[in-house]
Parts: sequence; structure tokens; C-alpha cells
Amino acid sequence: MTEEALVSEDCSIDLQWSQICSQLKMEFGETAFDSWLKPLTVGELSNGVMNICAPTAFMKNWVITHYSERINKIWEQKNQEVKKVNFIVQTGFANRRSTDSSLLKRISTTPTPQNIYGGNINSSSFGLVSGSTVTSEPVKSVANTQSTTIPNPNYTFDNFVVGKTNEFAYAAAKKVAESKNVSFNPLFLYSSVGLGKTHLMHSIIAHIKENTPNRNVIYLTAEQFVYKFVKALRYKDTTAFKEQFRSVDVLMVDDFQFMGNKGTTQDEFFHTFSSLVEEGKQVIIAADKSPTDLEGIESRLKSRLVGGLVVDIMPTDFDLRMGILKKKAELLNIDLPTKVAEFLAQKITSNVRELEGSLKRVAAHSQLLSGKEITLDMTQDVLKDMLRSIDRKTTIDEIQKKVAEHFNISVKELQSSRRARTVARPRQVAMYLAKQLTSRSLPEIGRKFDRDHTTVMHAVRKVEELIVEDTSLAENIEILRRTLEN
Repeated sequence: MTEEALVSEDCSIDLQWSQICSQLKMEFGETAFDSWLKPLTVGELSNGVMNICAPTAFMKNWVITHYSERINKIWEQKNQEVKKVNFIVQTGFANRRSTDSSLLKRISTTPTPQNIYGGNINSSSFGLVSGSTVTSEPVKSVANTQSTTIPNPNYTFDNFVVGKTNEFAYAAAKKVAESKNVSFNPLFLYSSVGLGKTHLMHSIIAHIKENTPNRNVIYLTAEQFVYKFVKALRYKDTTAFKEQFRSVDVLMVDDFQFMGNKGTTQDEFFHTFSSLVEEGKQVIIAADKSPTDLEGIESRLKSRLVGGLVVDIMPTDFDLRMGILKKKAELLNIDLPTKVAEFLAQKITSNVRELEGSLKRVAAHSQLLSGKEITLDMTQDVLKDMLRSIDRKTTIDEIQKKVAEHFNISVKELQSSRRARTVARPRQVAMYLAKQLTSRSLPEIGRKFDRDHTTVMHAVRKVEELIVEDTSLAENIEILRRTLEN
């Protein structure tokens, strides 16, 4: 065949592929086409076999599974010489006879994982654990990329204090970490804040990194997953995102409750989850509620989540709190009298984080006063603000209920997105009282109202200003305060 004939054949094939792409886009929709079919390029037709090139092996396998049958059929209709379509990875570009400038331009301008995410496509770029970094090494094949997720060194199985309320969760987490094969899929841990979910997640990472460092692990929060997916959509490069998350050995997602009402991202997570489970890869999820109680989560995803092992970490009992205090005192080299430990274990029952925080405050006070002995009187004095709040035992739920009753609205309206003054002002008052009467953080208060911490900050400042100007509102707030404290 002459050179002119080869060029003519190439042009014809390119034209046919362009027409086929238009048809595929119309049939499968713009989103699916942009994600999976647009990156494909036409290769060489030889002996009735048409080569189609994909940039990665992952994409090639996905296209074969979901689109190959239709592509085959359309090619046969367009060109009777095509008897079979063969999908190959990007190396197939070298066999392409045409030096089509538009093809070369498309390849050179296609966004790469490096220029989209600002660094390597590895665990460090997706999440995550505080202290992780993005390296500047050349981009590696995802299949060969090891995790650089850095666990918190203070969170290991060795320093996790086990008691009756958390022993099942501990055993399940350790089993997953030690097993080379999938034990439970997914392992779903849930509890209120500060009871050890994140500690166990980091312990799993630390164990895997130490014993099977070749396993690729990604740990991130649901919010980070949402952010990364939205970013991938924005830059129109969901391919790198999909390949990264669907090629790991262990995927760990913390604070899963924040996935609620994230429709498109939930769809992507559902398919990622399903792909990993089908391939026998481990998925570990932590949340503040059981799968069935999570709000804004699609029923099909809830169904998948309850299909594994769901573990509830119960609130700590006295013996466990005593064990935690002794362990922490030992790690921090603190001489903690038994009476002080018993006092703290009896008073601070809400979560482990507050218990540890109170111990550190007392220890810091002792050290700053040149090693002054830790006594019960000193402990009570240092923690008087926290203890006062605990003694009141006022909860955000109680505050919402009382405020709603006082202003003649429902709690549901208080938590809604309504901005009418008759609802917005009581909501601000409730946030203000929650900040004044509980020890909860701004983000924790915000979550109770389905808001972020900046909204709570604004509400507190606004009410503080209004109290000075509006005596009627000030009286209402004082009445509510007395009702809640009594």
C-alpha cells in the first residue's frame, strides 16, 4: 500500500472514530463519556482487528467490562473490515501509523495526576492524616505506589486500653490489621465522639505499615473524600481519582456521617466500595452512628454498609476510665495519685478525649509550678470550669428542646435551613446557650444544628451584641438559662 493510501486510510479511520464517539456520547451521556470514553484514542486496523488505546490498564479493563460490546457493534456497522476491537494500554500509541497533530495535541494537553493534584498520586495527596506530606518524586504507576499515609504515633494497639465496652471493637480491628485476606467487608465502627474510633483506625494503619508495608492503604475523612472528588470533577479528570481509590488494598474512611446528602459523591463512593469488595480488598469505615441511623445516606449504600461487621463502641465504664488514666499518666511520666485518678474517672464520663485533656491540664499546671505535687484540691481548682459544666449536665438536645418550646417552634425547624427571623433568632440563641452551658466544641455544636463552626461563632457574637441592646431578648435568655441549670 502506498504512503498516500495509508494516510487516506488513517483519515478515514479517524473520521469513523469521531462519528462513533459522538454516538457513544449520545447513548451513554456526557458524564460517562468524559470519564471513560473520551480519553480513548483510535489505533491501527490490522487483519480485521481495530486497536483502541486507553491511558491506563484500569481504564482499559473498565471499558472492556462496560462498553466493549457496544463499541464492537458500532465499529462493525461503520466499517465492514473491522471484525474485532482490541483494547490496549497507552503503549499502543507507538504502533499508530498516523502522526495526527490533533491526537498528539490531545495527549500532550491531557491533565495528568501530577498537574491536577499538585503532586504524586499516592495516599499523601489524598489524605490525610495530620503530618502527611506530598512528595516531589515522579508519578509512579498506581498499582506500584505504596501508601505514605502517616499514622499518629500515639495511636497504636499497644497503647489502646481495652475494657468491657470496647473489647469487641479492639478485637475486630486487630483481626483486620493482622489478616492478609479480607476478614469483614466492610468493618464499620461507630460511637459517640472521643471513644476510640480514630485510635483504632490509626492502629490498623500502623500495624499494616510495620508488618506488610507493600500493602497500599488510604486513610481519609469523608469530608476529604468529597473535596477530592469535587476537585476531580472540576478539573474534568475523574479517571485519576477512580484509579487511585479503586486500586488500593485497604480503604479507610473516618467521620462517614459527613457523606450524608452528597448525592454525586455518594454515587462515586458506592461504585468504589462495590469495586473494592468485589476484588476482595478491605474497606474500613468509622462514623458517629450505625449505618441504619445515618442521615442523608442512600438506602442502597446503607444496605452495603450493614453487609459487613458493624461494631458499636459503647461509652466507657469506671474501670476503663481508670485504666486509661493510669496508661496516659505512665506515657506522660506523671505521678498521678489514685484519689485524683478516681475523682477524674467519676466526674469525666462523656468521652476519652476530655478525660485525657483534663489529665494534661492538671499535669501542665503541676510542671509550670516547678513540679508542684498533684493533689485533689489542685485538680478541682484547675478544672473548675470543666467541672462546673459537667455538674450542670446540660446537653445540646435539652437546650434545643427548651429553646424551641420557649419560642413556640419545633426542634426540627430549629435544625432546618429556614432563615426566617422567627426561626433564625431562636437558632442563634440555642447556639449561644450551647456554647455557654456545655463543654462542647464549636464544630460539635454546629453539627447538632447541621451547620459549620463559623455559623456558631457568628451566632454567639450576634447574641452577645443583642443582649446589650435588647433587654427583652436578654430576659428571655436569662429565663432559659435558669430553666436549663435547674
